[in-house]
Amino acid sequence: MKQTILNKVRTENPLIHHLTNQVVMNFTANGLLSFGGSPIMAKAEEEAHHMASIADGILINIGTLSAADLQAMIIAGKAANERGIPVVLDPVGVAATSFRAAAVNQLLKEIRFTAIKGNAGEMAHLVQIPWETKGVESLGEGNLGEIASQVAKTYQTTAVITGEVDVICTGEHILENHTGHPLLTKITGAGCLLGSILTACLTTDDSIESQALTAVNFYGLAAEYAASHPKQSGSGTFMPHFIDALSLSLDVLERK
Repeated sequence: MKQTILNKVRTENPLIHHLTNQVVMNFTANGLLSFGGSPIMAKAEEEAHHMASIADGILINIGTLSAADLQAMIIAGKAANERGIPVVLDPVGVAATSFRAAAVNQLLKEIRFTAIKGNAGEMAHLVQIPWETKGVESLGEGNLGEIASQVAKTYQTTAVITGEVDVICTGEHILENHTGHPLLTKITGAGCLLGSILTACLTTDDSIESQALTAVNFYGLAAEYAASHPKQSGSGTFMPHFIDALSLSLDVLERK
């Protein structure tokens, strides 16, 4: 992980265009603001191209997807590809319904994604590897490195699989991250916010391996820091401490 990537994000304050789900918008916006990015939430088809034309990165998250949302996502993603800015896909619950699966398939056909981030069940579904899921949750077990490699190879992207151990594959290298805390699984939108922070890190000029690893490693450290706060007593009190921790420097988090 590189403190220099965090510094660049906090200096440049990249504008991240979120086409994300209604459940997590407030949490995601506050988390990215704390981290150092600038969030904008805009899913209207009528402004998708314009918003993407002024953004520094695009996050597409299908958590509360509608047909109208899908068209806006495609427009924004194509505009981002034309400009050469990063586009991240979070295929939330892709295995839950045929509508979600078909929508993600269309997105993958029409947009070149810089990174795809999801839990093991979601990522396994993208490459037809059997995996047990429940709604948007992943329940199965298996070879995460194989799944990440297949996603990266199939879609010519960087694959980020989140879980107890995060696995990153850029197509050439497989990296693991062991930071994090179980309380992240007890708050809604933890993975969605990580997608936002990943997108912000991808706006720097560093290697994509460093960008992705910095995002997940820092995120996990911030969770550990928040969980260790003396006034943390559960998921409700964890959340504000976590938002605070996202604004801190690497050396502070590592001294927890």
